[in-house]
Amino acid sequence: MTKPIRVLVVDDSTLVRKILSEILSQEPDIEVVGTAQDPFVARDRIKELNPDVLTLDVEMPRMDGLTFLQNLMRLRPMPVVMVSSLTERGAEVTLRALELGAVDFVRKPGRDLAHALEAYGAELVEKVRMAAAVRVRPLTARSSPPQASAVGSVLPKPKAPSGWASNRVLAIGASTGGTEAIKEVLLGLPPDAPGVVIGQHIPPGFSAAFAERMNRLTGLVVKEAAEGDRVMPGHVYIAPGDRHLLLVRDGGRYSCRLTQGELVNRHRPSVDVLFRSVAQSAGKNACVALLTGMGADGAQGLKELRDLGVYTIAQDEATSVVWGMPGEAVKRGAAVEVVPIGGVADALLRGSVAKRML
Repeated sequence: MTKPIRVLVVDDSTLVRKILSEILSQEPDIEVVGTAQDPFVARDRIKELNPDVLTLDVEMPRMDGLTFLQNLMRLRPMPVVMVSSLTERGAEVTLRALELGAVDFVRKPGRDLAHALEAYGAELVEKVRMAAAVRVRPLTARSSPPQASAVGSVLPKPKAPSGWASNRVLAIGASTGGTEAIKEVLLGLPPDAPGVVIGQHIPPGFSAAFAERMNRLTGLVVKEAAEGDRVMPGHVYIAPGDRHLLLVRDGGRYSCRLTQGELVNRHRPSVDVLFRSVAQSAGKNACVALLTGMGADGAQGLKELRDLGVYTIAQDEATSVVWGMPGEAVKRGAAVEVVPIGGVADALLRGSVAKRML
């Protein structure tokens, strides 16, 4: 029999520790081996219990979650799932936690905590299972779910676009580990790069903070996409949480369209939806990359793009936090090129001027 995933729950709230422990303990393949109310107790419990995964509160007494996480990832790297409040401060701190090495995060609702956290049980369980399989590197080495719908429920199957458009466009899709992967790609793009549209699996309330963070850190103008935004060179448009982002043709140029739509591959925003809209509106004027992420969202869209002659890129396994989405794309023959994350920006720029698919 496969050994259960051993989890240590760290949170200053007795109620949250109790609820998280109960949710996780219901799963036969997960064992909650202990809890801790602050980082100092957690440090001792880690030494004593040697857990496989940590769930970690962002704000705790005696030592904040970020300081503890930074020390942990430097001295004893292990998979960490953050439990974060849905506030502007909570979103910013969570993004910083992902930068420091946390694998993923779940939201901590502010009201009716017991009922709300129980509703997020499937998400929590899924992310703990995924975290247990992640390869965690030391910090110094770092550069029940909704029913799935098919992408056709939002957009029909693409055909080569008709008409004329002068501008090139780049598209990026990602999920688990994607916030840091996207940052590395954007840092590698020049200020006059083609306009970029991004689908990153992220909850409402976090996408705006992510866009603002990228805007501060990169030489590009980065924003959360809004309905009707004109896609311009040197600008990046990130899909809002809980909205599909579509690229649409607007005369000879491109613009952003947002739609609620159905969940696709259990996600909204969905990378498959974004990629299909790019296929419909831009075709060979696009260059597209699929980065780290759990599941298969984006693999079908990347294959449809390659079939149209678009230059397509997948992140390699060695640099992916989870080689689910790009790995599935490679398996389907969807990627013209498979590159480490440090080479994706250059590949996008090369692909955006390629005359034909290699």
